[in-house]
Amino acid sequence: MHNTGLLRRLGAMIYDGLLLVALMFLATLPFIALRGGEPVEPGELIYQIVLLVVSYLFFVGFWSRSGRTLGMQAWCIQVEAMSGDSPSITALNVRFFTAIVSLLVFGMGFWWQLFDREGLTWHDRLSRTRLRYYPKPEE
Repeated sequence: MHNTGLLRRLGAMIYDGLLLVALMFLATLPFIALRGGEPVEPGELIYQIVLLVVSYLFFVGFWSRSGRTLGMQAWCIQVEAMSGDSPSITALNVRFFTAIVSLLVFGMGFWWQLFDREGLTWHDRLSRTRLRYYPKPEE
């Protein structure tokens, strides 16, 4: 097991991003239906809250159940507490919301990994969690 590099994280993020876009599309359909086929205004607060909840349930749901999203599973990485145990729901909540902040500041929270002596991102540090790479066993 090893700390996870930025490119492996990025691969999992792209994979999960595609899945999340599909889920957000499904979450948007009722809004369009209620408007008789008219598009949803992107700035509509209830719509933004629904998309945030969908994202939260996707990430925190997978992390709390198996420590991995589908993208993380494909890239052989898992979220864990610094102790190596499964992270608490509080740590996962901190991780989710601080990862959003990490992205919003031009991804600086992720780029930080390149300069951190332990290879951790802002949300790794703040949530006291980390991503570990578990290579598939040789067959």
